[in-house]
Amino acid sequence: QVQLVESGGGLVQAGGSLRLSCAASERTSSIYQMGWFRQAPGKERDFVAGISWTGGSPLYADSVKGRFTISRDNAKNTVYLQMNSLKPEDTAVYYCAVRPTVFGSYSYWGQGTQVTVSS
Repeated sequence: QVQLVESGGGLVQAGGSLRLSCAASERTSSIYQMGWFRQAPGKERDFVAGISWTGGSPLYADSVKGRFTISRDNAKNTVYLQMNSLKPEDTAVYYCAVRPTVFGSYSYWGQGTQVTVSS
């Protein structure tokens, strides 16, 4: 059972930046992929970004490409989401998630952290 703890959410004005962190209870080098999702009120939970521990380019939703950057620190078992040029439509609860192996889906989730972007 992988436990995930997110932090770094908050209130920011449009055009501002935030950095989210997600600390994992297990060695992230043994996890196939970690990602960020978000859910706005009344909407489905959507994929935002993902990064694999086996290499390869990170994945991003079209809506955040060029503005958000996902990165990892294996020594700290932590994944980050740097969010720049934030827009009001980025307002949502952001969730960190783990996809343990290439054969499965995202199956472990953090508790979520609120990001609110004011216009």
